[in-house]
Amino acid sequence: MQDVRDALYIGHRSDGTLTRRPMSPHLQVYRFRLSMFLSIANRAAGVAAAAGSVLGVCWLNAASKGPESFKKVQKVTRNPLGKLALAGWTLALVYHFVAGLRHLAWDAGYRFEKKEINEDGPVAVGVTVGATLVLLASIFGVAACRSRKKKKAS
Repeated sequence: MQDVRDALYIGHRSDGTLTRRPMSPHLQVYRFRLSMFLSIANRAAGVAAAAGSVLGVCWLNAASKGPESFKKVQKVTRNPLGKLALAGWTLALVYHFVAGLRHLAWDAGYRFEKKEINEDGPVAVGVTVGATLVLLASIFGVAACRSRKKKKAS
């Protein structure tokens, strides 16, 4: 042992032999689980939701400036890349909301056992995907109806 602290990292295996413990848990120690991914995804969704909200404020600002400014923004949101960005923002908002509800339940003392957390993960993903698809269908469905009405009126 080079240092006194090294003694803290010495442990015994089940067969009695000595082994050196890791200094801290590492990814190699754990099997990657859905709950781990969902925890990371919740943080990423929070960042994406915040970034999308900034773009939403820019959209509202353009709407308040007048029709010319709003037309420019509408060009971007009607572009396939713009629609993809809106879909991603919607997904991030919905998932962050659903994950927030899970955390709220945990804070209240519900569904906090390991088995229940592992059962709720796929449910959270399913609710997120379902709610996002319903929202996107209603958003893009309304937009498609409006564009058809405009073409008929022309």
